[in-house]
Amino acid sequence: MSLASPAPDLDSAHDPYAPLRIANFRWFVISILTMAMGAQIQGVVVAWQMYDVTGDPLALGLVGLAEAAPFVAFALYAGHVADVRDRRRVALLSLVLLFVCAGVLAAASALYFPAGGAHAAGTRGRAGAPGAVIQVIIYGVIVVCGAARSFLLPARNALGADLVPRVLYPSAVAWRAGIWQVAAVAGPALGGVFYAWVGPTRSYAIAAGLMATSLVTVAKIRAPARPPSERSEAPLFESVREGLAFLFTRPIFLGAITLDLFAVLFGGAVAILPIFADQILYVGPTGLGALRAAPAIGAVLMSGFIALRPPGRQIGRTFLRAVVAFGAFMIGFALSRSFVLSLVLLAASGAADMLSVYFRATLMQVMVPSGMLGRVSAVNQIFIGSSNELGAFESGLAARLLGAVPSVVVGGAITVASGLTTNWVFPALARLDSFADYAAAAEPVAVAATDPTAAKPITRDPPSAPS
Repeated sequence: MSLASPAPDLDSAHDPYAPLRIANFRWFVISILTMAMGAQIQGVVVAWQMYDVTGDPLALGLVGLAEAAPFVAFALYAGHVADVRDRRRVALLSLVLLFVCAGVLAAASALYFPAGGAHAAGTRGRAGAPGAVIQVIIYGVIVVCGAARSFLLPARNALGADLVPRVLYPSAVAWRAGIWQVAAVAGPALGGVFYAWVGPTRSYAIAAGLMATSLVTVAKIRAPARPPSERSEAPLFESVREGLAFLFTRPIFLGAITLDLFAVLFGGAVAILPIFADQILYVGPTGLGALRAAPAIGAVLMSGFIALRPPGRQIGRTFLRAVVAFGAFMIGFALSRSFVLSLVLLAASGAADMLSVYFRATLMQVMVPSGMLGRVSAVNQIFIGSSNELGAFESGLAARLLGAVPSVVVGGAITVASGLTTNWVFPALARLDSFADYAAAAEPVAVAATDPTAAKPITRDPPSAPS
């Protein structure tokens, strides 16, 4: 594959900083940092403003549902587009929509709440006509955001694989995930501080500025042209069928994303953190920002460790243990009444989740040919990306029916049970020893058929048959 910047030789696979020496990849991770930070700030402000206006946990869940519906509806088509169109251009158009969405939220907030949120006026849940209007606007904007993200994620995931040699994929994934988690630390914390200090309008404007910065950095990427053999010209339905068939004939990858789906759908509590901040821990919007940032702090620490010392062997078992640990930490968070302990438990859950993210993302990059990455990424985002928003709806609904604390305890218990039972449902996943062994021994024929360079960097001997 021809790159705009010189490609490192195979020995650089042991250099954790090798991907950052490629100019295109540096612009790419800067775009991830700024876009994710803007999205995180916007997410915190939307959550707190919606809770200010309604005082209803279900309203927080409906925000997630409003984003998940278009996200899932467009996902398969978006994956097809990412494989047959210019991935950089698709990402740019998606970012334009996200920039416009942040601007609309800023304008609407300025128009209907020029002095700040409803809570600032002491009217939580009783904001009247302006509150009803702002709810409609927020839901409408979030629907558009969901559609934009549906196209952005597969295009960006596939574009990232075009920018570095295959031998650097594990290291590149660790950097990408780590950079995103840095934004997930700074974004929520800044979102809570901005909401308290400058109000929702200026906070949305800051998010819009970060989206604009992400646009500029993506525009600076000079992505290499993909060979014609990597551009699928099949009709839409045939193209989507090929992507689904590829996924469902790989039980290890299918098991990984299925388990992640259950963990994110039931184990998370991000959507109802405003309730914990307001009614259980009594820390307000600034504390909410800290709670939102805590999982990402743990994830950043874990991603730094992974980038310098990537997992060696028994990665399948490590992945399963990480999912079980995530569920256990969330149960502990639900039962905690100490703000400091809650932050520690959320950070620990973020570290465990980061192991899961690294495993799944690296497995996809290693095993999927470049010409199929868009479609497989789209299916992956249906399982994982949409589960964040659907999980938010589940959290809001469960909190309304059971209460905030019981809903998180039950969700964590389901996550732990899912991790423990995966050994029997997907035994190949538990037996997976290393990424290199899987790429070299389990997938060489399928991958080489569509990407002749796929198996070249793998130099280890194939593994012996599992006992």
